Amino acid sequence: MKTQHTIPSTRNEGWGFWGTMGDKASTAWPLAMTAIADATSENFDSVRNFLDSPHGRHFADDVHNALYDGNLLPDAITAATKKWMGRKIGARNNRDYGIPSNMPYLAGFVIHYGITDEEFSA
Repeated sequence: MKTQHTIPSTRNEGWGFWGTMGDKASTAWPLAMTAIADATSENFDSVRNFLDSPHGRHFADDVHNALYDGNLLPDAITAATKKWMGRKIGARNNRDYGIPSNMPYLAGFVIHYGITDEEFSA
């Protein structure tokens, strides 16, 4: 049985995933945190760092695309998560971020932001 932990709040309400999700942010945040943590097996702090990053904004764009396609919010987050886990890290991201090539894109960036623990406020 997986231990339940409190989902941390965003540190970047103006940008990243939260800012891009707009009026859906408070509902989408815990759904995305849980979906990404489950998919990547990473902790909530690393997932929060990812969602607060510029890559979190792009993840939110894919959630919006899935909403536009007629999915409900939980299904849109699941679709975006699967899409990002299905993509692989390529040579450019390997060079720019040091993430191993062929790693699932979502897992690679969640781990990256977990290690760098960067905060994004602009």
